[in-house]
Amino acid sequence: MERIIVWYLRMSVIYFAAGVIFGMVILLWPAESGYYIPVHVHLNLLGFMSMMIYGVGYHILPRFSGRNIYSPLMMRMQFWLSNAGLIGMSVSWPFVAAGSDIKLFQPLLVISATLSLAGIILFTINILKTVKQA
Repeated sequence: MERIIVWYLRMSVIYFAAGVIFGMVILLWPAESGYYIPVHVHLNLLGFMSMMIYGVGYHILPRFSGRNIYSPLMMRMQFWLSNAGLIGMSVSWPFVAAGSDIKLFQPLLVISATLSLAGIILFTINILKTVKQA
C-alpha cells in the first residue's frame, strides 16, 4: 500500500479517537457543549469518515477501474489541504462559537473550511478522472 494511503488511514483513526474524546467532553461538561459540538462532528465526519473513505478509495478504486490513480500529486496535496483545514476548523470553531474577542478566529475558520473544500474538490476530480470510461 502506498505510503500516503497509509497516512490517510492513520489520520482517520487519530481523528476518530479525538472525536470520541470531544464527545466525552460534551457529555461531562454539557454547559460548554455548544462550543465543542461542531468540533466533535467535524472530527468524526471530515476526520474519521472522510479520511477513511479517501484512503480506501485511493487504494481500491484504481484497482477496480484497472487504471493508475490520475494524479498522485493531487492525492498528496489533498491530504495536506484536508488535514490543515480540519485542524484549523477544530481549533477555531470553539472560539467563534463562544464569541471570542480575538478576531483572528473567524477568518481562520473560513480559511480552514475553504482548505477542506479544496481537498474535497481535489478528491472528486482525482477519482472521477481515475475511474472514467475509456
